[in-house]
Amino acid sequence: MRAKREETEPASTEHTARPRKRKADVAIYLHDVDEEVAEMTKKKQRECELGRSPDAGCTSPQRWIPTPDQEEDQAVALINAGFPHYNFHNVLVTPVRCAPLPALCWASKDVVWNNMLEKDKTYSRDVHVMEKHPHLQPKMRAVLLDWLMEVSEVYKLHRESYHLAQDYFDRFMATQRNVFKSTLQLIGITCLFIAAKVEEMYPPKVHQFAYVTDEACTEDEILSMEIIIMKELKWSLSPQTPISWLNVYMQVAYLQETDQLLIPKYPQTTFSQIAELLDLCMLDVRCLEFSNGVLAASALFHFSSLELVENVSALKRVEVEQCVRWMVPFALALREVGGSSMKTFTGIPADDMHNIQTHVSYISWLDRAYSYQDVELERHVSCPVPSGVLTPPQSSEKTEESVRVDTAVLKILPRIRTPSPQGRLPK
Repeated sequence: MRAKREETEPASTEHTARPRKRKADVAIYLHDVDEEVAEMTKKKQRECELGRSPDAGCTSPQRWIPTPDQEEDQAVALINAGFPHYNFHNVLVTPVRCAPLPALCWASKDVVWNNMLEKDKTYSRDVHVMEKHPHLQPKMRAVLLDWLMEVSEVYKLHRESYHLAQDYFDRFMATQRNVFKSTLQLIGITCLFIAAKVEEMYPPKVHQFAYVTDEACTEDEILSMEIIIMKELKWSLSPQTPISWLNVYMQVAYLQETDQLLIPKYPQTTFSQIAELLDLCMLDVRCLEFSNGVLAASALFHFSSLELVENVSALKRVEVEQCVRWMVPFALALREVGGSSMKTFTGIPADDMHNIQTHVSYISWLDRAYSYQDVELERHVSCPVPSGVLTPPQSSEKTEESVRVDTAVLKILPRIRTPSPQGRLPK
């Protein structure tokens, strides 16, 4: 027995030593990252001292990357650097408008700003969309969007979700012809269903969207329409909405030197009131004539000054004055009714309350705005910019009629300020 144990012991020792030996062998051949980097650095320094470059016909996988002190060397073409299917022409292009953003630690402000401007061009809308649907009236679009705002408030959806749904609806309708009134609600609720899944962390379920239609749309119909809409939109579901532009403008307006752009710091009530003006005027189909950035800047103008708008949006007076003129009746209507106080929602953090979409009597406000267009603002047609908005007349030049109109016009403040606690528009 003892001899048998002596015979088996060497075998067991050899068996247990093999795995350790193999692991050690593997460790020997593993490259030390620090040593490899140090060796590459030394090689680079030797090449720079000798002033030579790799042979043009060299098959080495290493590339000659120019350093700042060798600017005369030709830069490496990104299109040949392993990305043959991507276009890099516009990655580092200086934006058309000077970026008003502060220096960002996570990206180039010019690249970020350029991407935002490109989205405004890429996600274009058709102002003549209603002409493609003779069975529909512009008022039907307004009623549908007003109802979508009400649904958004019921389910505590963000403003961005509603504005995404509005963008999907307008762009989808531009791809169709002869849509009937009976299909309008299905298209609208499906657009909101898609937008909620894109924007919300916990979007409502499809049966909840079907429920608010009072059995007019079934779950299967919403799911089928979802595929149709996304195919027609070519899966382009991330526009730069007016409310997202407004959020950027407000952050830049209130930004301090020590603040970060990703942390919004501005009065919630002011933001809600400007968003209210945006929601009202975008019920009118003529909003499709203007880009989303111009819409947000024009709405901000009615609560601030031209100087501030130019600083935060990089837009000039000539670029916004047409939109400002068009928005005056809606501002007059909103000023007359006094707006609404900011609502609170159970379960929503206090710092996110202003981002929840709210619903008020927008249809009645819209009718009031339309009453101003032909009567009160007819005298502004010959003016480059409506008086009382950008360039208020002097007191000595005011007539009795102009005084009555100007009392209803939103007054331009020298800079943004926190409005009164009652939630009224600034007087």
